[in-house]
Amino acid sequence: MEALFAPWRASYIERARKNGKDNCMFCAVYNEKSDDSHLIVYRGKHFFVMLNLYPYNPGHVMLVPNRHISYLKDLSDDEWLEEGMLSAKIEKALKITYSPEGMNVGMNLGKASGAGIAEHIHMHFVPRFIGDTNFLPVFAQTKVISEDLGSCLQKLRKHFK
Repeated sequence: MEALFAPWRASYIERARKNGKDNCMFCAVYNEKSDDSHLIVYRGKHFFVMLNLYPYNPGHVMLVPNRHISYLKDLSDDEWLEEGMLSAKIEKALKITYSPEGMNVGMNLGKASGAGIAEHIHMHFVPRFIGDTNFLPVFAQTKVISEDLGSCLQKLRKHFK
């Protein structure tokens, strides 16, 4: 079995765990209404879209429910509908903006699955490109992201207006 190490995420995950339910990072981001500093691309009625602070690739965004919920079963019918509509909008925006050759879309539900913030569900969208992995993450613990988060934020926001 091969092991994939991402040591740069450890401090991020530990902060999220220390915050606990009462100080959920996603809830704080949602409530602060400081979209630029929190890299929020779009706010919907039930969900918001934000850039991942530690992206795997340019355009890595997360779709997060406004409500603090830990389980998919707790989503209302209206939330399910908006989640589906925003997922399609995110896919389209990423395809237009970055022209990826593929995309990973998924959720890690619970700590055992690898969720860094297990108390508040969220879905990741990661644009993928042929050859987007190489020796640097393995040998130098370095991932080259070819775009700064501010540029990514502005490029994606225009698709949600």
